[in-house]
Amino acid sequence: MSVPQPDRRKCPLCGKPADTRFRPFCSKRCADLDLAHWLRGDYAIPARAAPDDEEDGASSSEKPNEAPED
Repeated sequence: MSVPQPDRRKCPLCGKPADTRFRPFCSKRCADLDLAHWLRGDYAIPARAAPDDEEDGASSSEKPNEAPED
């Protein structure tokens, strides 16, 4: 049976070897810096814009606030 090898990945921010306590980062500092990037909006997940008729959640056949015809 072979001995398990330690994780050889590097910290995505500074490139130092990752620490299992802060994986995938090397330290709490790098983990906190990455969180700050997300909170500031530096990182973003791309999204597609919704079609015009789906933006408000109502279908095109519905007409809100329309009075009934007499």
